[in-house]
Amino acid sequence: MKKTLYIISLIAAIALSSCQEKLDPNSIFPDTKEQLDPTSYSYQLDSFCKKNFLDVYNVEFRYRMQDISSDMNFNLVPCTYDDAITMAVLAKYLWWDVYSTVTGGPAFLQQYGPRIICLIGSAGHNATGSVTLGVAQGGLKVTLHAVNYIDPSNVATLNEYYFKTMHHEFSHILHQTKTYPAEFRTISAGYYKPNGWEERSEQEARSLGFTGNYGSSQEREDFVEIIANYIVKTDDEWASMMSDAAKGWKQDDNGTLHQLEQDEDGVDGPAVIEQKLTIARNWLRDDWGISLDSLRAEVQKRQANMNIDSLRNQVLTIGAPD
Repeated sequence: MKKTLYIISLIAAIALSSCQEKLDPNSIFPDTKEQLDPTSYSYQLDSFCKKNFLDVYNVEFRYRMQDISSDMNFNLVPCTYDDAITMAVLAKYLWWDVYSTVTGGPAFLQQYGPRIICLIGSAGHNATGSVTLGVAQGGLKVTLHAVNYIDPSNVATLNEYYFKTMHHEFSHILHQTKTYPAEFRTISAGYYKPNGWEERSEQEARSLGFTGNYGSSQEREDFVEIIANYIVKTDDEWASMMSDAAKGWKQDDNGTLHQLEQDEDGVDGPAVIEQKLTIARNWLRDDWGISLDSLRAEVQKRQANMNIDSLRNQVLTIGAPD
């Protein structure tokens, strides 16, 4: 049975604090004072990105694919202009505005957020058959793949492809700056599978106390997957995941998954997931002054009330300057 697996990668793991010491704290981009061209086809999106990302958060939102900004190990294509609009307004609505609301303004992301968001139209297909959906580089840049597949009418797919990725990658940036508690490392010691995690089913991984098979690859991925899944999953989705975690699972030699009459792995999956969630919740509260439950509540509210036409109109109604 062929599996499609999604990888969210962390590379060049340099602490953000060390990067900030080398950079102008106000801007890392040239202050050219260059005016946008109102006759350009992309003027509306460029204006939106400048006003909402660059001017507020010092973030360059790159939707035009550049060789220097992409992974040359993959065969990639640019995102379409229309899909870039959709991603830009959703990234603001479901990521940047969420943290701004929960932390009381833009200051938190101004200090700790990435400095470059890079959009790629296609996914990164790996030799193992897995698919790379996102990459965080050195705490400064987050790349989002597969933007040309975006479907704003399907919230579950939006989360699986993009917004779980965004919260996953940002959690990496945070723990690069202030590491997570050492006690987290001992909970699933001996159950991580850095090589061959792809062969675990999602259900088997949950039974072992992970939110999914990618989280079972190594502890740092486990930690950020706990946070990202908790934020984006609905109550029903979280309950379904915990139900899987309470059961026993086994794959036969043909890759077919079977539910066992009893859970034979000796791990109380739901209890382990809750233990990890408590550590993540306390870490965000004590080290960052952020309520994980408030983040989740804000995301859930926004997902339930999302109007993509209204969001896109923030770009499409921008007129030429007077």
